Amino acid sequence: MTGERGNGVCVLGTGLIGGSVIRAATSAGYDVWGYNRSPAGAHAARADGFDVTDDIAAALGRAADRRALVVIGVPLPALHPILTAVQKYAPECDLTDVISVKGPVLDAVRAHGLAARFVGGHPMAGTSESGWSAATGDLFRHAVWAIGVDPGTRPQTWTRVAELALDCGSVLAPVVAAEHDAAVARISHLPHVLAEALAVAGAAGGDLALGLAAGSFRDGTRVAATAPDLVRAICEPNAAALLDALDDTLRLLADARDHLAADGTLGPLIDTGHRMRDRYETLERPEITDIVPGDPDWLERLRAAGQTGAVLRKLP
Repeated sequence: MTGERGNGVCVLGTGLIGGSVIRAATSAGYDVWGYNRSPAGAHAARADGFDVTDDIAAALGRAADRRALVVIGVPLPALHPILTAVQKYAPECDLTDVISVKGPVLDAVRAHGLAARFVGGHPMAGTSESGWSAATGDLFRHAVWAIGVDPGTRPQTWTRVAELALDCGSVLAPVVAAEHDAAVARISHLPHVLAEALAVAGAAGGDLALGLAAGSFRDGTRVAATAPDLVRAICEPNAAALLDALDDTLRLLADARDHLAADGTLGPLIDTGHRMRDRYETLERPEITDIVPGDPDWLERLRAAGQTGAVLRKLP
């Protein structure tokens, strides 16, 4: 156990992701406490034996005293008041987040004067459920955790965030904010939109269609069960990148529709889609083993490695 770990972790927001960080970090041996805006949510966490309060000043005051790592786990629309509180009560604490977009978070952190001790994060894990009751201690096991390597990142803060993610059971994918947002628009946010569209199109067939629906419809619409406000909070802040992804998808669908109308086939979409799914299933993820935080050009080297799909499974 490192000395940094002994300083504790303060998690702000105890929904699915933040709550799972509390559970996983506690299991890994960290001293963890948290904050939830809702008294009922804080009470539910305490009833399960976890140290969670609805008093953000108390939670962050404790973090400041301990020089804890502060983890922001609220949706993006709630970020501003959280950062205002961090700026007021714990401005010298190392800071990270688990929000699904990185560019807007980084901009907000800079606007609040907190960038010097900030490293963005995004665990690529989740379910269609939300809230403390959905949180689990193994949510991040074997998941990929995107970790920021934006210019100006301090090696000490980065290492501290990396250790937490690794100790929660994840592997690390180093990435800068803009490239992260472009990527997740296609593999996270676009699937949410397509799931909603498929649910609407399927239901348009009436109860007969829904009564006949089986695995492909169930799997394709799984994330449409996510609370609508949460889907909006996840997808809409990444509008520019999501628009690009939607435009590409609409072109693919229009081409398939044109082929089907003209010659009764779906054109190249089916074969290409099959190949790309196989590529996803068989993608090899090289391990990054030789880049030490703080070495010359370490951020750019990590960024370049991350662009190839490489991951960190442990720190050098």
